[in-house]
Amino acid sequence: MGRGEPSVLIDATAVPADRGGVGRYVDSLTQALDADGALISVVCQPRDVELFARLAPRSRIVPAGPSTVTRTARLAWEQTTLPMLARRLNVQVVHSPHYTMPLASPVASVVTLHDATFFTDTVLHSSVKARFFRTWTATALRRATACVVPSHATANELMRVTHARPRALEIIEHGVDVERFHPPSATEIKAARAAIGVETAPYIAFLGALEPRKNVPALIRGFAKAVERRPDPPALVLAGQPGWDTQVEKALDAAPLRLRVIRAGYLPFDTLAGFLGGAQLVAYPSLGEGFGLPVLEAMACGACVLTTRRLSLPEVGGDAVAYCGVGAGDVAVALSELLDAPARRASLAEAALLRAKEFSWATSAERHREVYGKAWLSHRRG
Repeated sequence: MGRGEPSVLIDATAVPADRGGVGRYVDSLTQALDADGALISVVCQPRDVELFARLAPRSRIVPAGPSTVTRTARLAWEQTTLPMLARRLNVQVVHSPHYTMPLASPVASVVTLHDATFFTDTVLHSSVKARFFRTWTATALRRATACVVPSHATANELMRVTHARPRALEIIEHGVDVERFHPPSATEIKAARAAIGVETAPYIAFLGALEPRKNVPALIRGFAKAVERRPDPPALVLAGQPGWDTQVEKALDAAPLRLRVIRAGYLPFDTLAGFLGGAQLVAYPSLGEGFGLPVLEAMACGACVLTTRRLSLPEVGGDAVAYCGVGAGDVAVALSELLDAPARRASLAEAALLRAKEFSWATSAERHREVYGKAWLSHRRG
């Protein structure tokens, strides 16, 4: 933005140690802002100081201290200490990248709202979590100087369920970290196969938390139906953190014993390109996403991706991915068709790689800087 640009404090204290979608958003945005020369400071958990110092070597990194370790303590810190820290660091904007914000901020406030499913699909979340994020989403829309959303679908849903004004929402798409997510080498594929325990057999990949929104039980049942009659069926590998979807175990128990369904758990970042790019296809039959970062990351690895048309996913996949319904039968039909069509899988993988290049964290950082500047001017005008 040049001269007159505001100094921004990014509050990264809500980012968990195991980087899910929000964590990758904060990490990648911070890195891109720093590389672009933005005037940023980052306050983070003590465990993340070295990480952010590597990601943003030109920026000021501030450890928050042990008072932010638990959620309750962090929220108290956010309301009391974060405003004082903003004053001490002499910043003009505080960016809160995960729904909540300091209510008594002495400076302009920018809040990222990742999706609207806490309003529209409450059964996909625990009741406590749904109430918490509904409350903070509504609060941010009333109190923040600006709110960022990652897709048109999220903006439209929030306007529908909260009656937010269009001008209150800044749509900024995510990017993709091409250093981590890229077409893998043979060595990377071999390392990923070793990590998941599949040495040579073909496999279908899923990457994400095992929570209701990801629709994993339907994926397991659809996979079983799609491959049960095949002489050499691929494995299904579920990678990601365990969640609270109690139906996953039931679906696993019902799968025929001759089929391999592997729960790989959390995979280190350096294995993800090999895991996604080395799969026959990546299946992500989500019931709804605010953006769909796992789909974009799989596309950037040159994978053939199967997902749904729910909410923002078509904005990410476009014509470069295959789509299916959310039921097990829908998933089974789509998986069967793709497994029987290697030429189509190759064509989709090629198209996905090209489309993924349209999304960059550098562009996202530029747009965030524009929003920071607008928020600062709005705050000054009162």
